[in-house]
Amino acid sequence: MSDYILEMVNITKEFPGVKALDNVSFRVKRGEIHALVGENGAGKSTLMKVLSGVYPAGTYDGSIILNGKEQHFNHIKDSEKAGIAIIYQELALVKQMNVCENIFLGNEIQSKGIINWDKAFVETKKILQEVRLNINPSTKIINLGIGQQQLVEIAKAISKRADLLILDEPTAALTEAETDTLLEILKELKNRGVTCVYISHKLNEIFRIADTVTVLRDGKTIATKDIKELDEDKIISLMVGRELTQRFPRKEHMPGDIVLEVNNWTVYDPEMPDKILIDNVSFKARKGEILGIAGLMGSGRTELAMSIFGSYGSKISGEVKLDGEILKVKNPRDAIKAGLCYLSEDRKGNGLVLMMNIKDNISLASLNKVSNSGVINDNEEIKVSNKYVSELRIKTPSIEQKVANLSGGNQQKVAIGKWLMAQPKVLILDEPTRGIDVGAKYEIYNIMNELVDQGVCIIMISSELPEILGMSDRILVMHEGQLNGELSWEEATQEKVIFYATGGM
Repeated sequence: MSDYILEMVNITKEFPGVKALDNVSFRVKRGEIHALVGENGAGKSTLMKVLSGVYPAGTYDGSIILNGKEQHFNHIKDSEKAGIAIIYQELALVKQMNVCENIFLGNEIQSKGIINWDKAFVETKKILQEVRLNINPSTKIINLGIGQQQLVEIAKAISKRADLLILDEPTAALTEAETDTLLEILKELKNRGVTCVYISHKLNEIFRIADTVTVLRDGKTIATKDIKELDEDKIISLMVGRELTQRFPRKEHMPGDIVLEVNNWTVYDPEMPDKILIDNVSFKARKGEILGIAGLMGSGRTELAMSIFGSYGSKISGEVKLDGEILKVKNPRDAIKAGLCYLSEDRKGNGLVLMMNIKDNISLASLNKVSNSGVINDNEEIKVSNKYVSELRIKTPSIEQKVANLSGGNQQKVAIGKWLMAQPKVLILDEPTRGIDVGAKYEIYNIMNELVDQGVCIIMISSELPEILGMSDRILVMHEGQLNGELSWEEATQEKVIFYATGGM
């Protein structure tokens, strides 16, 4: 038997106007955790879609060899029968169904067409124990947090008893504790003989669990190396084709006058009107500065931003001033008109219309700037869209390209372009680099610096402490809906931020 459970040989996959995979070869040893890394658009997800049958045989060149036999997958069901289970970044659970129903969906325990729910519930309990998830199998998915949903996805994959488990950015929306749990589960699966392909932009995770690393760049295989031969700088250099000597391009900013003032801001939970989510928060933000907002998941950072923007809650007290004038915001349209814009943490759910093209997404929040008497000036819209595609270095064959077909980093740039076109005085960036690679992150940091140099006030919410410390001029730390600390960048350390984030006074 070959040492390799999987060999993908000379895989080439083309889409109109772009070669996504160019003669890629990828080999995975039996019983290892193999990390697949690369910038957004490098071809990682495309390669895994070829492997799983999302892109069927005949739509690509090259061969797939699994357990020594060449395979021709025409559907996901084919790859699952062969022992491959894949968990995508966007969770594929049916929210209105319960945990048990989701785990065995399409793989039901049945006899003569009748599902044996009693046996399914017993099996579900066993599998949930394997992933350390202490919940009732009859719990609906909609009532679970993102971290728990991710573990249900893994439980679903385990239920198929796959030989090869593929995880695409599995920790993008997880807390540190949930991430630790997931990584430990993967180590246990490895000890039981399960082979894992792990796709992630989080290099610290890769060094914690991977045995081998393959780097893709621009649709080509750049290198496959033992993890012991690498460090973070070497991986980054292989990914981007150059050395990034400074991960965070900090600039010395010269903050100006106060542009945004929030006073005694209190927000109640829309679902539970007596529950306070934001408790009497007050702060000021200045022109030409990056104000970082840190805090643990659930601390109220996103609710604070969305409520100021007019897109969260109705039972709210306190006041917001923009340029010294009280701002009355009933909805996001009012905020945008006043010069207050918000880049959501969920670009696919709230930030972009994926089935629309780049041009239409960029102009979506500023149609008044490219229209007259309600009629859009197509030439002006094309001109402005091309301007932002060029300035933000969005990789695309055309502004007519659907946003759904772009990589995560390029989607994020389109979302930023939408708000740049709105010409904000204050731009709130909620997790601006979530799920994108180090090269694209560096470009977004430079865009932030350019905006600040132009006098824009940036408020950056981030769960990544190095990012908060590396880019902020000042840092506000939230804990349980309250502002619990404020630090200048000179005095800020990870220890101090965590101290305030966990309730220290």
